[in-house]
Amino acid sequence: MIDVSALSVAPSDLETLATGMNLLWALVATFLIFFMHAGFAMLEAGQVRSKNVANQLTKNMLTWAVGVVVFFVIGMGAANYVGATVVGADAAGPLSMFGVGSYDWTMWLFSAVFAMTAATIVSGAVAGRARLRAYVTYTFVLAAVIYPVVNGLVWNAGTGVPLLTDFGYHDFAGGMVVHGFGGVAALTAAWILGPRLDRYDDDGNVNVIPGHSLTVAVLGTLILCFGWFGFNVGTAATVVTVDTAAEAGSIVALADFSYVGGVAVVTALGMGLGAIGAGVVSYGSNGKVDTLYVANGMLAGLVGVTGPTDVITPVGAIAIGFLAGAQLPIVFGFVEKTLKIDDVCAVFPVHGSAGILGLVLYPLWSNAEGATVVGDGLVAGGILSVEASAFVPQIVGISVITVVTVALTAAVWGPLKLLGQARVTPDHERDGLDSAEHGVDTYPEFGDPTVATDGGAMVEQSGDSTSMRADGGETTGTDVELVVAIIRPGRLEAVKTALAKIGAPSLTVTDVSGRGSQPAKTGQWRGEEYAVDLHKKVKVEVAVAEVPTEEAVTAIANAADTGDPGDGKIFVMPVIDALQVRTGKTGSDAV
Repeated sequence: MIDVSALSVAPSDLETLATGMNLLWALVATFLIFFMHAGFAMLEAGQVRSKNVANQLTKNMLTWAVGVVVFFVIGMGAANYVGATVVGADAAGPLSMFGVGSYDWTMWLFSAVFAMTAATIVSGAVAGRARLRAYVTYTFVLAAVIYPVVNGLVWNAGTGVPLLTDFGYHDFAGGMVVHGFGGVAALTAAWILGPRLDRYDDDGNVNVIPGHSLTVAVLGTLILCFGWFGFNVGTAATVVTVDTAAEAGSIVALADFSYVGGVAVVTALGMGLGAIGAGVVSYGSNGKVDTLYVANGMLAGLVGVTGPTDVITPVGAIAIGFLAGAQLPIVFGFVEKTLKIDDVCAVFPVHGSAGILGLVLYPLWSNAEGATVVGDGLVAGGILSVEASAFVPQIVGISVITVVTVALTAAVWGPLKLLGQARVTPDHERDGLDSAEHGVDTYPEFGDPTVATDGGAMVEQSGDSTSMRADGGETTGTDVELVVAIIRPGRLEAVKTALAKIGAPSLTVTDVSGRGSQPAKTGQWRGEEYAVDLHKKVKVEVAVAEVPTEEAVTAIANAADTGDPGDGKIFVMPVIDALQVRTGKTGSDAV
């Protein structure tokens, strides 16, 4: 606290300076939270099949595009109305709970990015089968009604204290208001939609459908972790205050920033311990540290400490973060195997159960300084007892939010399902939502192996058999032959060297996968094993003319040989003709 009475600074100037500092910090935090949408987009895109990537990216963009407009026109006013009405106070206006000044609009935008975070959480659970129009409809209703109701019960900043806060419920940065709410809504929507095709056998056994890119999913995780500092630390939105009515004169004091350092430390510890907790349970269950569980565990740990991040000790963050990460594989397995709900991106165990756990258990490690709901915790400061009543407001608040969320979410997805508008057709689901909903291919360079794009024709061979001829022509003989070898990726350098030694340095290399005599192996996706019978290989193509074909075949075989199944095969086939593009040479001269 600084006494500035001796300085020649007008109180109004001090208030302007303080407002500017607070405004700058609020905007920085807002931009960090907005950037979390990039994290959600990458995290979800990495966990779905490649045929559904564009659909997930589109959903994340439309969540903001549709949701922020609806929240501006309807949602913020609805939140204010709910929060004021339940305590008998006056609402602050239809469009905003604030005024129309620069700081007021900044606070509105700060509220909006929280609302859109809650909205985008749902998209990961319904991936791969929800119609885009159904998801956008739900986003509209969520931004207009569902989230504002939950927000108004806890956070409303209008006249009076919101109902659940007045009862004693504490949720600093949205452990339940944003994340728990989003997780429960996602689980409800996924249950109503039903699982993806082939997710479960007729006898109920689970079939693993791995996502297309672990790299993209981990990138999204780290982006979210970065933005989360804006989410938690940014909630301490007021940097300084100016008391111009003080007896000694104007006094400048830290406001929320008096405890912001603790919030930052708790956030960082929760993130780290969540990853450790999930990794430990993953290793204990199958002997491997599953990468995706570690990534999801980081987020679960963050969610666990988000609600009580202002009132728990660092030891509390370590405990809650670890427990939030540890519960992730267990809860995901329960949802997947027992409830038979296809939660594609593990949304509920990451956001739902982790948020609930943190808010229920935090009185065990609560810090009396700055706390408004409970006193010292069971662990903090060596206190050996804690009043049971400290847990009651949390359990009641979480229960109310859960019931409201399930009821209002079901009220949207249920009718959409009855009308046949919630889910894409089976054909569209198998083809992929990128094609069915958007008419695009996220990775067009890989092509479709089932389509002949060169106008090839079926030509009759001996007997009744036919084969695809890409050029539609007749078989003729030339002096050029094509040697095609399918080998282990690790033997490529040796093969290149061997070919160069015999005077055949020109070759084409392609990454492929296939199945031959090599036995199948097992892979893991979020701790569950699945069979991998298409092995990663490299295809080497060498056109030979002057070099004897037998020499090329022998060179490749000797260099590729490891003595184990899976070394590959070599094929030799005639080349009808060849043309060198630059010179126009044909036949063996082109090679």
